[in-house]
Amino acid sequence: MKNTTTIGIAALLVGGVGGYFTGKSGGNNALSSDMPNDALHDTKKVRPDSAGGSSTANAAARDKKVRSVGDIFATPGQSARIQALVELYAGMDANQLQAEADKLRLLPQNQRMMASILLFGRWGEVDPTGALEETKKMGQAGMFVKGTVLQSWASVDPVNAAKYFSENPREFSRMGGPGGGDNGASTIASEWAKLDPEAALSWANTLSNAADKGNALSSVVREIATKDPTKAAEIASGLTGEDQTRAYESIAQQWGSSDFSAAKAWINSLPADARNQAMASALQSYAATDPVKASQEVASLTGDSKTQAIENVAQAWARTDPAKAAAWVAEQGAGTGAMGEVMRSWATQDSSAALTFIQAQPQGELRDQAVGSYVWANNTGDPKASVALAESITNEQSRDRAIMASAGRWMQEDEAAAKTYIQNSNLNDRAKEMLLSGRQWGGGGRGGFGGGRGR
Repeated sequence: MKNTTTIGIAALLVGGVGGYFTGKSGGNNALSSDMPNDALHDTKKVRPDSAGGSSTANAAARDKKVRSVGDIFATPGQSARIQALVELYAGMDANQLQAEADKLRLLPQNQRMMASILLFGRWGEVDPTGALEETKKMGQAGMFVKGTVLQSWASVDPVNAAKYFSENPREFSRMGGPGGGDNGASTIASEWAKLDPEAALSWANTLSNAADKGNALSSVVREIATKDPTKAAEIASGLTGEDQTRAYESIAQQWGSSDFSAAKAWINSLPADARNQAMASALQSYAATDPVKASQEVASLTGDSKTQAIENVAQAWARTDPAKAAAWVAEQGAGTGAMGEVMRSWATQDSSAALTFIQAQPQGELRDQAVGSYVWANNTGDPKASVALAESITNEQSRDRAIMASAGRWMQEDEAAAKTYIQNSNLNDRAKEMLLSGRQWGGGGRGGFGGGRGR
């Protein structure tokens, strides 16, 4: 199973780290988008000190207040640790960052993940090519932070980041983790559009790889739509095929959160074959602020777009009123994973009310979804009772997964009783062996324990 703690840390850190370091640098370091190629310099070590002044003076000031990474992680309070790491790396030059990177290998995984995102976020601004060279030595961990380096580089110097990307496309073909976006082209385009949307758009249109071009165009349009959805719509009207479809979806999602009425009027002006997907995207963001009104708009959709909209609205609604969300989903009928979305939230908010709702439902796909997700999410309930509830699922595969989830928890609380149940259950031999040996059944979320449609 993935370490959700470290993934959560990385996701929280990456969005802000580039902005923090750029803010500390006090200036816009992006190169002119129309600069000739022979002026595109290697950015390695061109920004040795983002805080201004000599590196010696900054090092001296830093030594007075910053300790080692080990000391920082011994500090009480997670936010205090993050702040201390940011301050530690913010005044470092490329050589110092290299030395610090060597120390990361000695840290536990969760600490290494946090420090890596912050360190490589800084390194990507002062010495991006050096940082990328370091990622090549790090195996899978290097692929994870490579996206952070590229994002940080593009946030201050998109022209050279784009030049490097075009010359080394294979280097980013398996880029993962926070900062990776859809791919390298998407990452660069998104950051570039924050600084110069016209230049970012021009660059995206020069890309020869269809996937890169589509990802880049979508990112530029999405970024423009955050400030000027009308302008983004004008740009999208000039695109074709899948590029246009994705652009419409990006605009609709951004516009739907800020002015749904305007977004709806624009969507209704689109070609008929583009309206469903665009409206589903608009409703996804609209549901975050007004799930009740968003639910009323779902009826106008058809096909897969309607299915996705139901799930998105249900998920958003369940955060504030899971009972009403569940009742609405039940009215929509089976065929979506929406009930699973609701139960994942409701079971943790009010497991008793969620169970009462389940018990009132007739046997069938909708109830199976509800039970499967309830069993997975309700970690505080009696595992013996969860096993009994899981046994009521009609779909065999979903039933076995839910039973394994509950029996696995039962093993942790009452091993003897759980073993007796497992040995006499109808689970297959492999499932029994996994549970009896103490191995946990991984899953949950979409495609997990009956939590949605198989995809």
